[in-house]
Amino acid sequence: MASLPPLLCFCVAAVHLVGARGTSPIEEPTETMWGLEGSSLRPGLPSPVLEDWEEASEWTSWFNVDHPGGDGDFESLAAIRFYYGPARVCQQPLALEARTTDWALPSTVGERVHLNPTRGFWCLNREQPRGRRCSNYHVRFRCPLEAAWGVWGPWGPCSRSCGPGRRLRRRHCPSPNGDTCPGRPLEAQKCVRPRCPGCSLSVCSCPSHILLGSVVTPSGRPLPGARVYLRDWLGVVTTSDAHGTFRMPRVCASSRTNVSAQMDGFSAGVAQAQANSSTSAVVTIVLDKLEKPYLVKQPESRVREAGQNVTFCCKASGNPMPKKYSWFHNGTLLERREHRYGAHLELRGLRPDQAGTYHCKAWNDAGSVHSGSARLIVLAPGQPACDPQPREHLIKLPDDCSQPGTGPAYLDVGLCPDTLCPSPAGSSPRCGDPGSRCCSVRRLESREIHCSSYVLPIKVVAECGCQKCLPPRGLVRGRVVAADSGEPLRFAQILLGSKPIGFTSYQGDFTIEVPPSTQRLVVTFVEPSGNFMDTVRVLPFDPRGAGVYHEVKAMRKKDPVILDASQTNMLPLGELEEEPPLGELVFPPGAFRRANGEPYSGAVEARVTFVDPRDLTSAAAAPSDLRFVDGDGDLAPLRTYGMFAVDLRAAGSIEQLQAGPLAVRVAAGQIRMAGHVEALKLWSLNPDTGLWEEESGFQREESAAPRVRREERVFLVGNVEIRERRLFNLDVPERRRCFVKVRAYANEKFAPSEQVEGVVITLVNLEPSPGYSANPRAWGRFDSAVTGPNGACLPAFCDADQPDAYTALVTATLGGEELEPAPSRPRPLPATVGVAQPYLDKLGYRRTDHDDPALKRNGFRINLAKPRPGDSTEVNGPVYPWRNLRECQEAPVTASHFRFARMEVDKYEYNVVPFREGAPASWTGDLLAWWPNPQEFRACFLKVKVQGPQEYMVRSHNVGGSHPRTQGQLYGLRDVRSVRDPQRPGTSAACVEFKCSGMLFDQRQVDRTLVTIMPQGSCRRVAVNGLLRDYLARHPPLAPADDPATFAMLAPLDPLGHNYGVYTVTDQSPRLAKEIAIGRCFDGSSDGFSREMKADSGTAVTFQCREPAAGRPSLFQRLLESPETALGDIRREMSQVAQAQARGEGPLRTRRGRAWQ
Repeated sequence: MASLPPLLCFCVAAVHLVGARGTSPIEEPTETMWGLEGSSLRPGLPSPVLEDWEEASEWTSWFNVDHPGGDGDFESLAAIRFYYGPARVCQQPLALEARTTDWALPSTVGERVHLNPTRGFWCLNREQPRGRRCSNYHVRFRCPLEAAWGVWGPWGPCSRSCGPGRRLRRRHCPSPNGDTCPGRPLEAQKCVRPRCPGCSLSVCSCPSHILLGSVVTPSGRPLPGARVYLRDWLGVVTTSDAHGTFRMPRVCASSRTNVSAQMDGFSAGVAQAQANSSTSAVVTIVLDKLEKPYLVKQPESRVREAGQNVTFCCKASGNPMPKKYSWFHNGTLLERREHRYGAHLELRGLRPDQAGTYHCKAWNDAGSVHSGSARLIVLAPGQPACDPQPREHLIKLPDDCSQPGTGPAYLDVGLCPDTLCPSPAGSSPRCGDPGSRCCSVRRLESREIHCSSYVLPIKVVAECGCQKCLPPRGLVRGRVVAADSGEPLRFAQILLGSKPIGFTSYQGDFTIEVPPSTQRLVVTFVEPSGNFMDTVRVLPFDPRGAGVYHEVKAMRKKDPVILDASQTNMLPLGELEEEPPLGELVFPPGAFRRANGEPYSGAVEARVTFVDPRDLTSAAAAPSDLRFVDGDGDLAPLRTYGMFAVDLRAAGSIEQLQAGPLAVRVAAGQIRMAGHVEALKLWSLNPDTGLWEEESGFQREESAAPRVRREERVFLVGNVEIRERRLFNLDVPERRRCFVKVRAYANEKFAPSEQVEGVVITLVNLEPSPGYSANPRAWGRFDSAVTGPNGACLPAFCDADQPDAYTALVTATLGGEELEPAPSRPRPLPATVGVAQPYLDKLGYRRTDHDDPALKRNGFRINLAKPRPGDSTEVNGPVYPWRNLRECQEAPVTASHFRFARMEVDKYEYNVVPFREGAPASWTGDLLAWWPNPQEFRACFLKVKVQGPQEYMVRSHNVGGSHPRTQGQLYGLRDVRSVRDPQRPGTSAACVEFKCSGMLFDQRQVDRTLVTIMPQGSCRRVAVNGLLRDYLARHPPLAPADDPATFAMLAPLDPLGHNYGVYTVTDQSPRLAKEIAIGRCFDGSSDGFSREMKADSGTAVTFQCREPAAGRPSLFQRLLESPETALGDIRREMSQVAQAQARGEGPLRTRRGRAWQ
């Protein structure tokens, strides 16, 4: 059985590739074939015929899922969608282009290939000239740009002359094909005409006829007590009985009348009666449970000039579908008649006083919800939206570019603020803003930095201006693993809301592209074996386009127990050692039924899985984000006392059962927070929205028998139906709420210019045991947020009267890396922690290693003391009242906040063209840009093994290698310290980033980067990976290799893999691409992930290093102190080495001047 998962992985991949491999291409008439007789095109240039497109379209990024071997090279569209995600290629590609990984067209290399935009690409070895095999190809697809609808036309006439009816309006799609716009061209609206003449039983009836009906849920469960109405008949005609059925005598069988039903908690339903005999008719009315509205489209911020127009858009869903919208300006309701708004708000001829914030509110029968705020900036005529003068942005220069003893040197390279500019027209009535422009780099200037022994080129921002925005593409990547064992959840289905979007990989990895205008990314992972709970997560993401990495933990279901459906059954909720259950679930006799509502009386396999907050480790596996929509339409937090999932199946089969009503009994003694016993409610999770919806309240259960013991438990009792949703929550809507401000920094110096974006901050609310704030009794809720340019604000529970009523544990991660907070031993210092006194003492800041230095330093605990109004020492953070979210978000860096720092201090990156990886909009098109494509980032790493007594810094020096315009010019430097292998004493390894070869930003010609790897110490190269050496030999030219202390190569164009010691990952986020590549490099595999260095696995080059002689400074120190003398020593020592080698005697010496015996 152990071999089944790899076999399954192979089969899934084979299924997606079979579309290309298993079909004879000769029989496909729609393919394009470029043969030996094809026209000759210069390599590196796109095919002219593929660039002439009349309709709006664009190319995707390049894809490569198969390497040539066996029958040839196959790039199946199905396989590309499987491995890269279904959203990466449109449903109907217009064309396909293929190039070799050397960027040559098939006609140039003389190979016969087959291209079909709907199926993919294939090259067959048997079709090639004698002695030739297919090259390695990558492909891209031409996709149409999404068309946008025009404005809605006027409403048509009402469909009826009396009573209720409907009217229609239309809109047109401006593209040539009317079906290319998303959505429908028609919209309907209810209309009411004068009341129709009445009809009563005495006027419109058939004395001997009868109508038989039933009222049920979509799953078939009967609904007793539903009120039944007939069209045009006044008042309630009848109600459904205990079985959900009703009888209505004297209703004509052939009338085909409309029958409606209503019931509290359900939306109204209507159905048409159908005759089943000459004197009777039947009808079934289906009622859906009411569902509060939730927003699927939020209004977006805009910048306009005075006199221009702007459109804000809002869309909500729910049951019934919301039809009523209201719009607010700076919190004030806008007059509906004046602005004539619905889901869209259009403002024409803007005035300066119309600037400010706008939000919408949507209603249906179940409640309301309001959107986040969008900011409108109205510029006066001639007022610039973008200051041409760049802001300050400091970057750290290499250590040998500063004066000895003065510390690191910094250079201001400038940056342009990531702000919006007005569109040229400013009058688009559409929700999107296709002409949106942003403040970005307009002009760069070249400078030179004189370092100790070389000149360092740099490009700085000279001018900012309004230019077209790069489309933000929020990206979430991660891995799903079992919470108890860490094993990956393989091939789990991924649902975005209720829509399937793909599967996890064999290693449990997933990639999700965040849909535009998303505020809450609700994702469900469904494991195929049924051994795990459906994992519903609300994943934080960066809406500005930077990627975020999450590790998702799935909770394993409890083992099943067999229940007798004819007896009363009790199952405990919570089974911690030395702790009583929190409560129990009571199944009365006859409570089970099939999905169609029929009673079930056989044996039942029941699995009740409980997430117990008294177990602090369970917080990582808890579902959703514990939020609900309150009566005002706001998203509000819940405090949990436990969650449970119920899985009921007929014994010996996979048939799922339903049950209810069941009793949920909760021990009142376990609810210790003041006021929570009275406020406890039972909730169920809506997996489509990730929001909790109220099921029932609780009442105190009074025992009929007199108490015998004082400690006898008192229970709270609520009721629940086990139906479509099987995840429930024992929660309290907590009103004591705050926000906590946290920032992340590149290092422990906490410089404001070195804040790190894209860090996931997690705050877990803890309820302490009385008198022991450091010993929490249970966790109450958890929240995560992603740091932006101004940090992150995390919601939390807090208390103004008792500072330690709630405490919190706060952690931070970036990819797989854990960040460290400021220290607290022997006592926390305000300047280090970032919080002023005396508030710092009141908050009780403690890092996790405060009491035991052996513990990990990956988080801190605080008391959540709510700031007191009017107290000047508490008004500037780091804790803010719930209503002061904007103050928290916009707080300056000088205000109090908590801090985390990256601990990879032995790491340095330098780009000639500056780029902030956490802000994709900072990308600048330049031939020397490290990342040539702002939509597709390719990270490349080389694994370097070092044999020596310590850890060593390893540098990669990257210059242009083959491109005529960049040859010899620096792209950037990368320094990283090697990491010891815990299993190999005296051995370490470094994962060194280098500039990938490939097209430069102009997409005209490739450059093979000249990469030089240099360990900083007395080192010599002793081994090179054989496969890598052979590959470089087969792909000339070879880089100079005359220096035994370095390794140089013209970087490969192919993504080689761990067998070569090269690790390449392509992603829409540079940070995620690098994090994934580093994890694979540490692991020494092409699909694994590790933070423990395995130095002997997947290595490219090996160096052996020795310590310098006692008292002799290292080469780098000598270069800093006296560059001319050091260079003279190197030349003299290398001359001695050459003479010794010529004589064939003496030991080998390196340019470091150390002899190797």
